[in-house]
Amino acid sequence: MPFLPRQEPFLCEHCGRSIEPLEHGSYRNHCPFCLYSKHVDDRGPGDRASGCGGLMPAVGLDQDGKKGWILIHRCERCGKEVRNKAAPDDELQNGVIDGENGKS
Repeated sequence: MPFLPRQEPFLCEHCGRSIEPLEHGSYRNHCPFCLYSKHVDDRGPGDRASGCGGLMPAVGLDQDGKKGWILIHRCERCGKEVRNKAAPDDELQNGVIDGENGKS
């Protein structure tokens, strides 16, 4: 699975906020406010090879001893699930933890 690092700003298609890249060597792939992602990658992070393009709400939250909090995103269009490391500035109380987007 290839990993192609991308530091790109984006406009969240769910809440409409302008999202800036993370600093300090990490990569952002979801909105820190509403926690939505977009299904743009296919075989690996950053490849931008998916033709789906569906929105991916955070439907779960997991704890990993090495990585910390992990968001579980599920594509609304095709159902693919992806685990993504939560960023330090993610507003985890908006969505997953309060059950708005599914199980917590």
